[in-house]
Amino acid sequence: MAKRARRETEIFSISFLDCITCGLGSVVLLLVLSQIRTPSIEQSDEDLQEQLLSLQDELIEIEGQAEILNRDLTAKQEQLSEEKRRIARLQGDLSDIRGKYQASKQEADVANQLEGRLASAQQTMTEEMKRLLGEGFRRKKDDAIGGIPVDSEYIIFIIDTSGSMFNYVWPMMLAKVEETLNVYPQVKGFQIMNDEGTYMFSGYRGKWIPDTPSQRRTVLDRLRTWNAFSNSSPIEGIVEAIRTYYSKDKKISLYVFGDEFTGSSIDSVVKGVDIINREDSTGERRVRIHAIGFPVRPDAPQYTSIRFATLMRILCQRNGGSFVGLDDPARSGPRIRIGENLAAPKPANQALAQATPGS
Repeated sequence: MAKRARRETEIFSISFLDCITCGLGSVVLLLVLSQIRTPSIEQSDEDLQEQLLSLQDELIEIEGQAEILNRDLTAKQEQLSEEKRRIARLQGDLSDIRGKYQASKQEADVANQLEGRLASAQQTMTEEMKRLLGEGFRRKKDDAIGGIPVDSEYIIFIIDTSGSMFNYVWPMMLAKVEETLNVYPQVKGFQIMNDEGTYMFSGYRGKWIPDTPSQRRTVLDRLRTWNAFSNSSPIEGIVEAIRTYYSKDKKISLYVFGDEFTGSSIDSVVKGVDIINREDSTGERRVRIHAIGFPVRPDAPQYTSIRFATLMRILCQRNGGSFVGLDDPARSGPRIRIGENLAAPKPANQALAQATPGS
């Protein structure tokens, strides 16, 4: 058998060239596509970086504005607080001025009305009082304790024992108690308590202290060092005195000694006293209420002192008594002495300090 002729293989045939061409074309296409997308990605990163920087700048600016606004807000809040404090001070000043106006308004008519009010405040003495005074003793019609009529058979002292009284005017208070007792030749009994209703002698609670010279000395000696707690409001002592000692057959006078009223309401005290010290069948109050106002330190607030004077003037007027305001012991000039004749001429600078009965 004859051998078939071997076919020669061509390396560079058409199919091979097609494959090579396609492969090269694919590589070229890949290179082209790669070159197109790379600039776009780089451009996007730069934009994001710029946006980030811009946002950071805006954040810094906003934080700066917020800090400025916070400072402005703090300043406004401080200004508002200062205005509120200023309003509070002005309200306090207004209340002080109103209190002074009310206190001075009634004092304007003192000179013209003093004599008439003294006459209206006078009580008729009972037969028992006349017997106690004795046949040889005759009291003038205008003889009074600083303008307060002396015609009671029993007397009760209600004394403010607060620090302002004890540390500043206590010697003056002792002198006025002694002067008051000295004007009464003799009474059936007396009692001493503070404005809280606390008795100086607890053993005499609900009883009358007998009126003897030795007993008066004992009372004054004990009073020099008596310093019971006090809230500078006389209502408790007044109520205790009336409820415990009122009797239809007794003429009783209360003497309220104080310098300040720190209670919440003057009106409530007046109404409370009206209830407990109501009028009897004759149209008279159960007891008389007199008061002596002592000065407070010049460097201390005067508001509570003005309130005490206002309260006691109203109480004395409504309860048949008289109010006496005393001058500052540190000031020079004449002083009111309990028991002096107030009808005699007084210096002009003493007119405001002397008695204003029933006012």
